[in-house]
Amino acid sequence: MRRRWLLLLLVGVVGAAVYGGIALATLPSGLVNVPLARGTDVSEGTLPLQIGTDVAMAQITVDPAGSSGWHSHPGGAIIVMKTGELTLYRAVGGQCQINTYSAGHMFIERPGEVDNVVNTGTIPYVLFVTFPRVPQGTPPRTDEPDPGTCPGL
Repeated sequence: MRRRWLLLLLVGVVGAAVYGGIALATLPSGLVNVPLARGTDVSEGTLPLQIGTDVAMAQITVDPAGSSGWHSHPGGAIIVMKTGELTLYRAVGGQCQINTYSAGHMFIERPGEVDNVVNTGTIPYVLFVTFPRVPQGTPPRTDEPDPGTCPGL
């Protein structure tokens, strides 16, 4: 019987704490939050941020069979896919690494790596891209020559 009373007391205390937390929370005022995209990280990259660099953001849309062309990013890129499907061709150490991503995925392009992103789907892909660590006064993207590591591109 004593256990039952302790359990009821515990449930009552937890319930009061949860209700009190909700009742005491401050609600936003004059704020509009429009979620643009969300993705789950399926890559193995990291990008440290440094004071004195810029962060740029862009929405990028590419039609089916279109591509980004070979490029790099001085500070890397964090990419969240809203719609579509793409194949990322990455030139690494004389090799061609190939990964496919689709809506709901998120991946990272590391600083200075040379990539080409091709729309391999049947609809335009839409990406929301954050470019961290962009040196002030420079673009977040650098066009690169074809490294010759991925035949057929």
